[in-house]
Amino acid sequence: MLRFEDLTLFVRAAALGSFSATAREAGIQPAQVSTAIKRLEENLQTRLFARSTRNLRLTQAGESWLPYAVSVLQTLEAGYQQLKPPGDELSGLLQIAVPSDLGRHLLLEVFHLFRQQHPALQLKILFSDQVSDVFKDPVDIAFRYGNTHDASYVALPLAANNRRVVVASADYLSRSGTPQTPEQLKQHNALTYTLQGRTYDNWTFRHLGESFQVAVKGTVTSNDAEVIRRLAIKGEGIAYKSWIDVSEDVQAGHLQVLLPQYQGDDLPLNLICPHRQQLSPAVRLLHKAVKNRCETALSTLPAIVQ
Repeated sequence: MLRFEDLTLFVRAAALGSFSATAREAGIQPAQVSTAIKRLEENLQTRLFARSTRNLRLTQAGESWLPYAVSVLQTLEAGYQQLKPPGDELSGLLQIAVPSDLGRHLLLEVFHLFRQQHPALQLKILFSDQVSDVFKDPVDIAFRYGNTHDASYVALPLAANNRRVVVASADYLSRSGTPQTPEQLKQHNALTYTLQGRTYDNWTFRHLGESFQVAVKGTVTSNDAEVIRRLAIKGEGIAYKSWIDVSEDVQAGHLQVLLPQYQGDDLPLNLICPHRQQLSPAVRLLHKAVKNRCETALSTLPAIVQ
């Protein structure tokens, strides 16, 4: 007979890639995790992990079975939530993955107010521009930019009309001039962003129904989007940023929007979770709070000047 605790430890070990890390998270000994996995493998009559002294990875059978184990745990959690009386105080741990600039700049205050409203709830917030795997990483939900076409997870819209804009500080523009066309960006210092070894130095624009790219270059690139925004504010160069990341800076006069007649890439923001059954009351309320904040930011998005 399968044990609930063994399923939980299997899913966490698959996410963390380590029996020791799983044991530390669960507050038990590594030998207990190893015993639980062995018991699970005996019940299933198959190896779930390939083990070595330095490496732990799922076997093909383990990879195939993992989504089913996750689904079972989610169903049990959903049933538990149904047993709780309505109006119960939110409690437990909510693990969140959020892009660095969005999280530290726009959403940190949302998280702070949310915690004040629900003092029994714990938040574990992971700031990273790496794309989180909500099935394997130790997170419950993730905030993710871009269009979502993967039907294996649930995506709740937060800022469907968000897009990229070109911004720079008044100090930079006074020293280097203001570009009047995207082509003139080639003569400017572009602050570029790197993700998983790829540098995003081709900026896309649409104008009068046509789409085109401009290859830019500059003296600074970073894998942290917040660094790019801060350097733009300091006058280091021109950045191509998500509007909801820079909306407050533009409103405060720290940055100016350039080339308003050219539309940058669409960049919708969504809340991602593995399964609809994982949409707990805490997740639904946090989604509402973040969506309200994003809608406030989008209300100041400059119109395209034709």
